[in-house]
Amino acid sequence: MPTFKHAVLIASSMAITSLFTLHASGADDKLSKPAVMSKQDIAGDIFKRPDMVIEKRDNGTQVLDVVSLLSSDKKFVSGMYKAPAGRFEVTEPYGVDEYMYFLEGGVTLTSSDGTVTEIKAGDAVTLAKEWTGIWDTQGYTKIYVIYSPDKPID
Repeated sequence: MPTFKHAVLIASSMAITSLFTLHASGADDKLSKPAVMSKQDIAGDIFKRPDMVIEKRDNGTQVLDVVSLLSSDKKFVSGMYKAPAGRFEVTEPYGVDEYMYFLEGGVTLTSSDGTVTEIKAGDAVTLAKEWTGIWDTQGYTKIYVIYSPDKPID
């Protein structure tokens, strides 16, 4: 029988993969279509889309990113992201509120106060825009939802 935690994770996944129709700005005031990530997309097919962005890092590795929805005010974005091993120190506030559901791999988050949080595949985490600390990973694939109330997302 599923536990409450499983129900929350299932509900979170469903909410992410079945985003509601958002109001698009424009002269004709039309509604946009729902942004959906199918089971096949989540299994990895999303990275075959022509709109996938490949970011090459200085060490020769690459990050894959597919945006499923960018709101008309560019303050809300969702998508799927695949990153290789890496370690980053976040000394300035993170800058956006981000919900992440890890499909593969994981991350160790060491907050500036020394608190260590281990996130593994199947776990979800939310980082506040004020978070600082160390992000350490052996690689991961995640679904993300980002909100940036202070400025548009590039």
